[in-house]
Amino acid sequence: MPHRFFLSSGDLIADRRYEFARDLQLKGNLAAAAEVMEQAIEVAPNFASAWFELGQIRITLGETDKAIAAFQNARAADPDDRHGAGVRLMQLGAAPLSDMPKAYVQSLFDQYAPRFEAELIERLNYRAPNILFKAVLAVRAAERKPAYFKRAIDLGCGTGLGAAAFAKNVDSFIGIDLSAGMIAEARATGLYAALEVDDMTAGLQRQPDASADLVLAADAMVYVGDLAPVLAESRRVLMPGGLLTFTVETHEGDGVIMGKGLRYAHGAEYVRGAITSTGLQLRHLEPASPRTEEQQPVRGLAVVAART
Repeated sequence: MPHRFFLSSGDLIADRRYEFARDLQLKGNLAAAAEVMEQAIEVAPNFASAWFELGQIRITLGETDKAIAAFQNARAADPDDRHGAGVRLMQLGAAPLSDMPKAYVQSLFDQYAPRFEAELIERLNYRAPNILFKAVLAVRAAERKPAYFKRAIDLGCGTGLGAAAFAKNVDSFIGIDLSAGMIAEARATGLYAALEVDDMTAGLQRQPDASADLVLAADAMVYVGDLAPVLAESRRVLMPGGLLTFTVETHEGDGVIMGKGLRYAHGAEYVRGAITSTGLQLRHLEPASPRTEEQQPVRGLAVVAART
């Protein structure tokens, strides 16, 4: 999903040069686009959107060092980093891996909310919720327990696709998402008893101990680098015997990287270690592709862990 967040420079001439540069960029005239974008920056040196787009152009031109400098300037011009320049710097190896800027994630999904489901289902063949539902059914069958849950917490709930997949097996859903736009779409489904605008860890921290028997996160952990805090809070809110289920994107190595799609990818051994270190017991970890991009299945893992 393209993220084209725009912050006006406050200068009409600079803004017009930015638009002209974007038109050149879209037409494939990248060298000219970079030159005009630099002219916009000359007029308005703290023009965050122009710095960010210049970084994008430099990446396409293969000018990595110049791209890094542009992204650094974009982040300096907008400390909230609503464009996600810091995410690009992480991907380029020019900044240490850290949490994604909250303002970036909010702006990304707020603009995407109205077309989220159509984009995911029709173009990307999104299947994470159904993968998790089948994984939970398999775990419950192996335990010889019914796959029915009184209270589920849907982390990064988006428009409600996760709740829809589990709807017949859950009495009550709580949804948590950082994007107000996504929460508005989820509210329209009527699937949730309550909805909260917050990040996953902070939202879980407001939930009582042992208050849920299912926590799910379909395609949401890809926006979380360090899984330990959200896993620890999930364990706390789960009842004994309750399940946590989530998908991640993965890679061949260990640890966590910023993937090509500007989402975190977690190695399988990292996931195992994070689950063990937070006191959960792994019940299921299998390869599973949550979506298709560029006509290729995205590598991922489906995970189910239990609080014992």
